[in-house]
Amino acid sequence: MTGRFAGKVAVITGAAAGIGKACMIRLASEGAQIAALDRDVAKLTAAVAEAKGDIVAIACDVSEPDSIDAAVAEVIARWGAIHVLVNNAGIGNPARLRLHEQPIENWDKVISVNVRGMFLMQRAIIPHMLRQGGGSIVNMASIGSYRATAMSSPYITSKGAALMMTRAAAVDYAKDNIRVNAVCPGTTNTDILAGKPQEMIDMLVSRSPQGELVEPEEVAALVAFLASDEAPHITGGSYLIDAGRSAS
Repeated sequence: MTGRFAGKVAVITGAAAGIGKACMIRLASEGAQIAALDRDVAKLTAAVAEAKGDIVAIACDVSEPDSIDAAVAEVIARWGAIHVLVNNAGIGNPARLRLHEQPIENWDKVISVNVRGMFLMQRAIIPHMLRQGGGSIVNMASIGSYRATAMSSPYITSKGAALMMTRAAAVDYAKDNIRVNAVCPGTTNTDILAGKPQEMIDMLVSRSPQGELVEPEEVAALVAFLASDEAPHITGGSYLIDAGRSAS
């Protein structure tokens, strides 16, 4: 791996598993100093112990402004800057129900993490990027930002909002050397699928023209490119990695 993130500080949310963990490992392997954030402290500690590099685990609940402020303050106290934010923390649907059947608490929980949390992280970190003269933000959206899935209205709505938040922020900070992009994975082979019935896995695989699931490391590779100085004029974009599902 190259050292294209040497001297750069990256904050990664939802870093304890799946795509967030893969991003942590990838950016650390390329020289970044990593602040790995997650609310599951035990899982996060184990993930960081597996990785190599300059990584610190920080407990953080992205739905709580005070928790975010404390985490960001710890990063600044430790390294003095934040060059990259990978806004990966998110949750799925608490229950598969039609829109009118969704309990209000389900809707509020998903929006609180997937939309409000994404906003709060950017709100806390962008002032530091402005002071240091720039930075790069990658927001984790989804194929669900583009196409609906039945009985998934909270999640689908949240990921559509993530896409528009990305575009709005990209326009807001285009003159400030802060780039904001979104990555939109299809069904990815993460811990969420562990223990699921094989029939369900087969169904998910069959939906993509390539007949395969996306691997977290593939998503991390795309995130790393977008976050790096190799993409100086890429901002406001959204990049699907879905084994061809959106094309079919």
